[in-house]
Amino acid sequence: MEGFSPTISAGEEILLRVSAVGSRMQAMRSGFLPAILFGMLLSVGAPAAAQDIDTVVTTTNRDPSTVADQIADPAERAAFLRLYRHHDPTEMLQAAKSFLQHFPQSAFLAQAYEVAADSSFDLHDYPTGLDFAKKSLTYFPENPQLLVAVADVQARQHLNDDAIATVRAALDYFDRIGRPGAIAESQWPATKRRLQASANFALGRALLQEAVQAPAGEKRASLLKESEQALSQARTLNPEDWEIVYALGLARLSSGDFPAAANLFAQVYEQGGELAPKALEHLQTIYKTLATNSKGDFESFVQRSASSRTTELQQSPAGKSAAAQEMPAYAGSDSCRSCHGGIYRNWSHSGMSKMLRPYAPENVIGDFTQNNEFYLGDEDEYKDGKLTVIHGASRSPFARMQIKGGKHYFDIMESDGQWHTYPVDYTIGSKWQQAYATKLPNGQIHVFPIQYSAREKQWLNFWKLIDSPGSARADLQSWQKLDETTSYQDVCAVCHTSQLRNVKAGGFEPENLEFREAGIDCEMCHGPSSRHVAAMDSGDEGKKEPLDPPVEFRKISNRDFVAVCSQCHMQSAIRTPGPHGELNFSTSGSFFMRSPMIPFSEFSRKGFYKDGRFRQTTFIVEALERSQCFRKGQVSCGTCHNPHSHDESSNPTALKFRDDPNQMCTGCHTQFQDKSKIAAHTHHSSGSEASQCASCHMPRIMEALLFRARTHQIDDIPNADMTERFGQSESPNACLLCHAEKNALWVKQQISSWKAAD
Repeated sequence: MEGFSPTISAGEEILLRVSAVGSRMQAMRSGFLPAILFGMLLSVGAPAAAQDIDTVVTTTNRDPSTVADQIADPAERAAFLRLYRHHDPTEMLQAAKSFLQHFPQSAFLAQAYEVAADSSFDLHDYPTGLDFAKKSLTYFPENPQLLVAVADVQARQHLNDDAIATVRAALDYFDRIGRPGAIAESQWPATKRRLQASANFALGRALLQEAVQAPAGEKRASLLKESEQALSQARTLNPEDWEIVYALGLARLSSGDFPAAANLFAQVYEQGGELAPKALEHLQTIYKTLATNSKGDFESFVQRSASSRTTELQQSPAGKSAAAQEMPAYAGSDSCRSCHGGIYRNWSHSGMSKMLRPYAPENVIGDFTQNNEFYLGDEDEYKDGKLTVIHGASRSPFARMQIKGGKHYFDIMESDGQWHTYPVDYTIGSKWQQAYATKLPNGQIHVFPIQYSAREKQWLNFWKLIDSPGSARADLQSWQKLDETTSYQDVCAVCHTSQLRNVKAGGFEPENLEFREAGIDCEMCHGPSSRHVAAMDSGDEGKKEPLDPPVEFRKISNRDFVAVCSQCHMQSAIRTPGPHGELNFSTSGSFFMRSPMIPFSEFSRKGFYKDGRFRQTTFIVEALERSQCFRKGQVSCGTCHNPHSHDESSNPTALKFRDDPNQMCTGCHTQFQDKSKIAAHTHHSSGSEASQCASCHMPRIMEALLFRARTHQIDDIPNADMTERFGQSESPNACLLCHAEKNALWVKQQISSWKAAD
């Protein structure tokens, strides 16, 4: 064998480049979902209401809609459904092009572009397919199955670096995404494994192709090792896919591990099928390298190779899992006060601690004395950052907010025609808006359907403003039912209180829920502290990892940092009860739950602009996770915000650099610490609002509590083409937020002139 170095021939390289088509077809035959899984699977079915915004998503209360259900225009809906009534790629492509031509301002262009991309790939028109895919991913980047298809094609086009980056993004999404509502819970684990296998296979192939094109050396060896790891993982996830086994054999062969390669090729050969002849050729090549006195006849060699199925599956990284570490007990926020007095005081005055507070008259910010009535029949509309209140012609009283004997009460007119009085027992929120709750004799807490906007000085049916039509919680007449639609424990507690659990180890049944502390306590972010408190008392803390409680946020990764914040700030999180009824914390592994995400297509379109950006601040984490600052850099929530801030009256968003916001960016983008360079980059004078990094890259376009907050998709860049297509209301342009008298064409001309001058 000395001096023998079998490599992948030109024919094999061609095989690797074109195997994507075979992989996709084999995947569909083997039960894979087509590449349109996350965008399309939800596009047909029985009508359903979309998942509301600003609500807790659990394994039992999901309300997924189909994409088509959210299309009001009958012609657009019919054209959309035609995208999926064809199986021939030529007809599918034609249907997609027709939809794009006739409905260029649709909110569902991502799906149409995806069908066009998938059809073009099947027709072997790869450049066109990649262009369609790029457009689809612009609107909806969280589409791992399309990303895998793109990676296949990129590898076939020798775009190996692009292919590797694309499929790694897909694997990241696969790790985060949960079960689509249209897939049965019993089917999802197997389906997800096959999807992840397909992604790992695409990654392994791309790495292998790059490796065989590289000269012998350290880089080639490293690429081959990565390829083998990805293909081994793919095989573990889908051991019945013989194309994976064959590709892994090629990787072993290229690494010079002939016995392992022979083992894999022999399995493929014995299995038969299209790859068997190629596997036989490799076995014959390897057989020739064996010493004459030890190799025996060829048939015996093949049999021995096939029977030596050592530990390929067991050796896979997926085969190991660390034992879950049991968490220490919770000690409560007061246990932090003696050692961390300053931080404790700051926290106690922060918005975090005031998410829920037992009633105290001084905590109430609503008007209970003058503008203190709410009427049925009045209509509130919030659009483009402005609230309009229209008094109905046949309005009738529904609620009176009053102070009696020094205590605050809600009087509600119920169906019996009588006023029913409820005390305010809790306040929810403290800054821009405040809700109020009452505690029933059975211990359940219910939230009044009317909230007070401090900014608008107005009582509002907030749910009606943000929910889709037909929302049960927006129906004021449902208050008197005192059911799950008004239950604090069921709707609000998971993000407004600490250590919420079901005392009977169930899910979100309101009658069984309790929480340890009102508001967001120290341990929701830093983890259970009893072990730390005991160690401090004894003077021997011992060794711990930064992520072990209490968390050392300066030492953990940005992804772990954001995951802690995601406990409350990720709208798409699927809340799954822990083994002991834990609902917003964990007692083993990590103290915080890493909740999977439901596909965004299940949400009401009120959560998104037509250009694909998030409209609502409840998706603040999801927006941040789209950013390259997060994905490739080290940006976390703590880069800009101080959760211990206590000056909320003057600094309501708890910014670290409120007097010089550019420091949020120039810590990494150091070239712009020179203000003259900022002026040259922004084409606005230094110190002006337009010279602030956030003005262009984080414009105020996300709807918060009746005001506009900054988008956290940080690398947002004013896109005149999108605004020209959809208009400022559905694709708000940062430039036009200041230059409201101008239009998208003017923006395009300005940016073009800047680029020409640079």
